[in-house]
Amino acid sequence: MPNNFVLGNGKPWSRRQLLQLGLAGAGVTGAAGLWQMLNLQSKSIVKVPPFVMEAPDDVTNPMKMLRDFDYGTVKQENGRTIREFQLTAGTSIIKLNSAVSYNIWDLNGRIPGPTLRAKQGERIRVLFLNNAGHSHSLHFHGVHPAEMDGVRPISNGKATIYEFDAEPYGVHLYHCHIEPVTRHIAKGLYGMFIIDPPTPRPPADEIVLVMGGYDVNDDNHNDYYAFNGLPHYYMHHPIPIYKDQLIRLYVLNIIEYDPAVTFHLHANFFDVYRYGMSMTPSEKTDVITMGVAERHILEFAFRYPGKYMFHPHQDAIAENGCMGQFEVLAQSNSQNPVKQS
Repeated sequence: MPNNFVLGNGKPWSRRQLLQLGLAGAGVTGAAGLWQMLNLQSKSIVKVPPFVMEAPDDVTNPMKMLRDFDYGTVKQENGRTIREFQLTAGTSIIKLNSAVSYNIWDLNGRIPGPTLRAKQGERIRVLFLNNAGHSHSLHFHGVHPAEMDGVRPISNGKATIYEFDAEPYGVHLYHCHIEPVTRHIAKGLYGMFIIDPPTPRPPADEIVLVMGGYDVNDDNHNDYYAFNGLPHYYMHHPIPIYKDQLIRLYVLNIIEYDPAVTFHLHANFFDVYRYGMSMTPSEKTDVITMGVAERHILEFAFRYPGKYMFHPHQDAIAENGCMGQFEVLAQSNSQNPVKQS
């Protein structure tokens, strides 16, 4: 990544400014997507703590994935906006802990796959290449024609194009839909798909948390669980946020083999926007139940500095990896980067 970017005001943005916005090294695809994110942040009062990020590896990088939104490449065709994404299925080996490695299917070399983001009404075009050794596909939740439903197998070494309108707005997902679907999802072929409403939501520090499970023994029972790909990561590397800053949490449960899990936040309550398909919250709570593929927007702010846990309230799931912490910082700490490794 270059050290400086020049935006609309003609002044370069330094790497430090990018870190303060949580974007340095974020891997946003396409210059238009990077400009969109920086422009949105620069017009708001959102403050994201700076941190020095040392990734564990290229496949599992939970700290990077928190605020990494893929806006694709924007094109104009026949007077209409086309937002184009490229997704490639592959294979990788990840380390779940110091003793256990696991073979996965990945998307663009990562698990979960990229968090795709568009605006309602845009035309979405997804170029999908399958290099994962088996037949796979991509099924997008939302509204689209039958031929774009992603249930037709794409053979290894082959490619296809999915094209549809971005509708309705909300928090959706995409995943492989080739039998056995449970196995194809559990081994890593999934990601979040956000369609923003025509009228933007209020400014917030936006964070993605995807809950997944790992069945390393192939017995249809999960042995490990994780937020954003790696068990226990956010317990050892708390997520830095600021006191009194509105947090917009995009949460997806894609844990196969367990019929439902909960999400609980310590010492606070959150407003629930079910499936992200409303501009007004449906309820306020500190624990919500989510079936497989359910996803919601949860909004909250912390009054007091300190470390606060979040996890499913099924203790066995939490204790086997699906547990983390927010580290709430006072604004006076804004010039002291939090080191993450």
